[in-house]
Amino acid sequence: MNIFAIAGLTLSAAVVAVSLKKYLPEYSVIINIIAGIILSIAVLTEISPVLNKINNIMSFAKIPGEYAMILFKSLGICFAVQFAADSCRDAGENSLASKVEFAGKIGILITAFPLFETIIQTSLIFIGIR
Repeated sequence: MNIFAIAGLTLSAAVVAVSLKKYLPEYSVIINIIAGIILSIAVLTEISPVLNKINNIMSFAKIPGEYAMILFKSLGICFAVQFAADSCRDAGENSLASKVEFAGKIGILITAFPLFETIIQTSLIFIGIR
């Protein structure tokens, strides 16, 4: 990952967005969103080795693959929600940003529910209730 290219793109987008904000605020928001999408794609294309390493560690530890899927889905929800909330805040919509963050929290809870269920069942077995 070329961090200097990412930093350059970010600074360039920020300068253009700030310059346009006074005269064409809607274009400023669009530039911020497009720059955010480009940066996200650039970073996500480089994340593959990290995901492979996590999979290897989980395989070595004999952790079921469904737990890895819960982790990856939750991370995906976090990234998507953070991007959407930041874009809403850039557009001056703090209320929408809060609502998308709330929806993301509920989405993570729903995604992770099977893991919670397994933990509860295992705890009950250790306690001797089941």
